[in-house]
Amino acid sequence: MLSERRLQVLRAIVQDYVGTEEPVGSKALTERHSLGVSPATVRNDMAALEDEGYIAQPHTSAGRIPTDKGYRLFVDKLAGVKPMTAPERRAIQNFLEGAVDLDDVVARTVRLLAQLTRQVAVVQYPSLTRSTVRHVELLSLAPARVMLVLITDTGRVEQRVVDCPAPFGDASLADLRARLNSRVANRRFVDVPSLVEDLPEAFEHEDRGTVSTVLSTLLETLVEENEERLMIGGTANLTRFGHDFPLTIRPVLEALEEQVVLLKLLGEAQDPGVTVRIGHENAHEGLNSTSVVSVGYGSGGEALAKLGVVGPTRMDYPGTMGAVRAVARYVGQILAES
Repeated sequence: MLSERRLQVLRAIVQDYVGTEEPVGSKALTERHSLGVSPATVRNDMAALEDEGYIAQPHTSAGRIPTDKGYRLFVDKLAGVKPMTAPERRAIQNFLEGAVDLDDVVARTVRLLAQLTRQVAVVQYPSLTRSTVRHVELLSLAPARVMLVLITDTGRVEQRVVDCPAPFGDASLADLRARLNSRVANRRFVDVPSLVEDLPEAFEHEDRGTVSTVLSTLLETLVEENEERLMIGGTANLTRFGHDFPLTIRPVLEALEEQVVLLKLLGEAQDPGVTVRIGHENAHEGLNSTSVVSVGYGSGGEALAKLGVVGPTRMDYPGTMGAVRAVARYVGQILAES
């Protein structure tokens, strides 16, 4: 365990390096920070931090920079994330409240996160499997063709055209719509199959084939894997950090193009807290020079998906964590009210 004084020195090195982009020397530390000890003591502390792998000397200059291990300790020992100011909070709320549907919410969230953090923003669409049915609408398109519209508690809308085995009258369609919603409205997707399995038996024999076909389409919609959708924005922000990547930002850009990689980076949606993965903690080799800050968002206190940012390891962790957490909270509120 590091002493409180050495932890203080490490904090000062991280803050200065993030702010100046320059390796930090003992003289600069004692001038900029009230460490309460002599430059010689700070030099000794820096030597100890280097021996233990928390800081490193990038070249022959006197300065040191934090390592992945140093950033990790800095994040783990953070007293708190940087709170958003009242004007920032109002701006977030006003920007997100203008959204017209779920796609717009996600698109606005990506743009907002990228602007606030000046990093790459990644937002996962809310998961269907953890969602609740708000309403099922059935519309007649032709005597034997029906439009099925599934609306979820997150404002997601899925539409399917159903070709029925026989003509289906308006009265029967209205009856099916009413019976279906009485069983599945406000119920979780995972519960729906058992709730509707005997529904065809409530209809006349000649209508049962059509009811079964509509129900099959509904169940297929509930289990489709299209929930693993992401939106990404702010990739151009990486070009501002060219010198933060060892050789080139190309491996980072290539990794960001792989959706599976990004989903793994964001982590499990069930984990609602802020997660920070630093440098080599990211399993994908192309992202070893980056950090990922992510958090779950959703309505009703349950995380339905993840959002986060990807940037160089030299990032403002308290500020980034504060921004990510604040945006997630507002997105959750909007989904709950939608």
